[in-house]
Amino acid sequence: MFLHSANTSIYPILQACIEASNAIMEVYGEEFTPSIKLDGSPVTLADKNSNKILVEALQRTQIPIISEESHKEVYEIRKTWNKVWIVDPLDGTKEFIKKNGEFVICIALVENNSPILGIICSPVNETILIGGRNIQPCIVSFTDVESPESWNKIYPKKEMTSPIVICGSRSHHNEKVFFFHEKLKDEFGEITFMKKGSALKFFDLAQGISDVYPRLAPTMEWDIAAGQAIIEALGGEVVNVETGKSLTYNKEDLLNPFFVVNTCAIIQRRKS
Repeated sequence: MFLHSANTSIYPILQACIEASNAIMEVYGEEFTPSIKLDGSPVTLADKNSNKILVEALQRTQIPIISEESHKEVYEIRKTWNKVWIVDPLDGTKEFIKKNGEFVICIALVENNSPILGIICSPVNETILIGGRNIQPCIVSFTDVESPESWNKIYPKKEMTSPIVICGSRSHHNEKVFFFHEKLKDEFGEITFMKKGSALKFFDLAQGISDVYPRLAPTMEWDIAAGQAIIEALGGEVVNVETGKSLTYNKEDLLNPFFVVNTCAIIQRRKS
């Protein structure tokens, strides 16, 4: 398995997540002033310090990297890559600035445009969600990173519960999401709604605490690739709302289409 090959042992990458988390929390505990990038989004010293640690660790795998906070190669070069790491060193910078704890590190390994490994790390909770192709999804505490026998395995939710739980963004809302909620009400009856920032939502989706996540606003590849690998490993899907097809990565335009995350539980109910 690639996770244990000479160049891509998972343990140094998880250790790098812990090191990056410590760097993030060091800034989090201080007073800081964010900067504004050219695209209008905020960035902090925590984003930059985390990125440095993660990129240095991932470079040892000799697999190219696309990171939110690093220079992006032109598509003419990127399109030749059959494997690539896609990284968000601090997903949820707005939540980080608000100091509400709802931010994570996201790392995905993409092969032939599909995510095959996802790692989502919560610095505040000191836990890591990991899973992917032929990789049992697990939640791992920082203290158990090198003890896989202690990892908490996650399994698909066997039975659909009611009401359906929709998770949504803490900071991004629009009318399209409201109409999506109404459509689900018509199809399934009662629903409830949870707000949570960043890809921290995927902890709830993977564990069956929430069932569906519609994102009808812009996101980038590094926001979602890790979560998709984990959800697909549990039998769920992350699909383009227009085509119904799985999202793909390392595209010429790194912007995602609007999408919906369906856990396997809601898929099973639709098929029944």
